Amino acid sequence: MIKYLFVMFGGAVGAVSRFILGTLVAKWYPGLFPLGTFLINVTGSFLIGVLMMVFLNRPSIDANWRLFLVTGILGGYTTFSSFEWETFASIRGGAATVAVSYAISSVVVGLLGVWLGAMLSNRLWPNS
Repeated sequence: MIKYLFVMFGGAVGAVSRFILGTLVAKWYPGLFPLGTFLINVTGSFLIGVLMMVFLNRPSIDANWRLFLVTGILGGYTTFSSFEWETFASIRGGAATVAVSYAISSVVVGLLGVWLGAMLSNRLWPNS
């Protein structure tokens, strides 16, 4: 039962964080490109890269931390369903170029974020 609570509370923290960052970016950036969701997914990818490498390299860390931080917080924070909807809405609204650039850059930069996060994590907390 405790595992579900870790995921639930982490998910709440992540979802509220996504809402706050998305709202702040929307106030700052009025363009067509869904910059808020893009930044959320890239930073979430980076953090998943960092944290998963820490958990893989340090198996002594309690598994509940992974559930809370990765499954919970970052699961609630990242926005793949929003990404899909915004891509579809851009195409439907006649902005196919924006949709394609958003989809490709989100995947490529997101993967880069995971890679950078994993590399940084391995430098800061090498395999023990």
